[in-house]
Amino acid sequence: MITNHFLGLLMLFILQPINALPVAPGNTVNLLGTLQEKDDGRILQRSKRGWMWNQFFLLEEYTGNDNQYVGKLHSNMDRGDGNVKYILTGDGVGSLFLIDENSGDIHATKRLDREERAIYTLHAKVVDKRTNETLEADTEFNIKIHDINDNEPKFSKDLYFASVPEMSDVGTSVIQVTATDADDQTYGNSAKLVYSILQGQPYFSVDSDNGTIRTALPNMDRETKENYQVVIQAKDMAGQMGGLSGTTTVSITLSDENDSPPRFANHTFRLSTLESAEVGAAIGRIKANDADVGRNAEMQYSIVDRNGQDMFTIISDQNTQEGVIRVKKQLDYEKQRTYSFKVEVTNTYLDPRFMYSPNPPFKDDAMVRVTIEDVDEPPVFSRNPYIIEVHEDTAAGSFVGVVSARDPDADNNPVKYSIDRHTDLERLFNIDSVNGTITTLKGLDREMSKWHNISVVATEISNPRQTTRVPVFIRVLDVNDNAPEFAMYYETFVCENVQSGQLIQTISAVDTDEPLVGHKFVFSISSSNPNFTIVDNEGKHLFVICISMA
Repeated sequence: MITNHFLGLLMLFILQPINALPVAPGNTVNLLGTLQEKDDGRILQRSKRGWMWNQFFLLEEYTGNDNQYVGKLHSNMDRGDGNVKYILTGDGVGSLFLIDENSGDIHATKRLDREERAIYTLHAKVVDKRTNETLEADTEFNIKIHDINDNEPKFSKDLYFASVPEMSDVGTSVIQVTATDADDQTYGNSAKLVYSILQGQPYFSVDSDNGTIRTALPNMDRETKENYQVVIQAKDMAGQMGGLSGTTTVSITLSDENDSPPRFANHTFRLSTLESAEVGAAIGRIKANDADVGRNAEMQYSIVDRNGQDMFTIISDQNTQEGVIRVKKQLDYEKQRTYSFKVEVTNTYLDPRFMYSPNPPFKDDAMVRVTIEDVDEPPVFSRNPYIIEVHEDTAAGSFVGVVSARDPDADNNPVKYSIDRHTDLERLFNIDSVNGTITTLKGLDREMSKWHNISVVATEISNPRQTTRVPVFIRVLDVNDNAPEFAMYYETFVCENVQSGQLIQTISAVDTDEPLVGHKFVFSISSSNPNFTIVDNEGKHLFVICISMA
């Protein structure tokens, strides 16, 4: 019963190293054969040949001046007469571990670090010094390096970057940071980490167990503050006093959400443009502001009343997010000098979550006032072109027709008229410079020219550079001022024995005047020619008939 009790203590020593290192002075642990313990002056022993399993425990980071004592090997073959020798082989023997071959005492020669190596496996045997005979065969045992809390927690990164949408709900996960501790995870609290936040409250919190950072404040607005620097600490010993700690910094950016509507800084825009602006020309830009960024700040502009829609269009410049106003129809200062219309701006992309926020709606409007500036325009003729008719027998200085032009500008400056002499080289016509009356300078002959095409120039008196030309087509009307003529010279021959009534010649006549329905002539024959007669063919032709040749 006593022996069994001692063996139980030995197993407790082995399995609970924290209570049994190193072998205490006053106790002799015989690893070979006999185990002895001093107990009330009595010697307890159990005889058994051979090695028994054991392992030694050694504290890491020893700082003493002498070699660190590890433990003692002993065989029941050792009678204390100095005839046995203990031999040690295995990991680190000779460099890290030394054994006294006479006593079996093992020492460590260097400071050991469990984080570099946690266990060493060695072999021991006993030989007879005189015969070198092996008294006990090789037996394996371990030296385990016992951990102390000598390593602070370390994060995988010195600086983390993370983002979370603005206006996220409280408790939204941002990022998980992880630290590790090189100390023994299975022993004590040396590697049990607790996370805490040193900087970043009240905006963020951290899960003490797993390092997950979460939002801690509602309605965090990127437009108010975009970037946060959060410092997280990991502390070992379960966060208790005296534990080692490490820190890391997390740079957290609030990513943009479309929670800000577009707004005009000014609700009245004043623009001006010349009335001569071409259709499609840009006359000005207006701009609304949106505190969001990226696609959340993209805007669309539109004209919402008819007064502006008829004359102008507006498009959105995707690069500047400005509204560009362009001319839709030709402007006329004399018809309308100012335009006022409403422009509305909305976000291109809307987020339904914020459409019912405290500041709806997600649009704004402004008034645009456009002033049309007058341009000095050239005179405008009442007609283009002019077609005038005049008889050819009109005398020089006679009235031909009138042209009229006016200044379309509001000032209605007077104009003067002239004929482009390159179109009237013969100077057949004249024009009154004040009232535009055209008269003849010479007589006209329709038979020489049926049409006269001239250009009349109207010039603004106050600004001679403003001129306008108009074509004037003058048609010369015919009068019966030319006698008819025979179409040709006729010379007729007839035989002497021609019968009476024989047609001997057909004669035609022409007239250079212009008939309305064709010319009709009256023919006659001289009475001194009784042998011939004529027959009038409806005033068109003359038939010469032989009567007799007597």
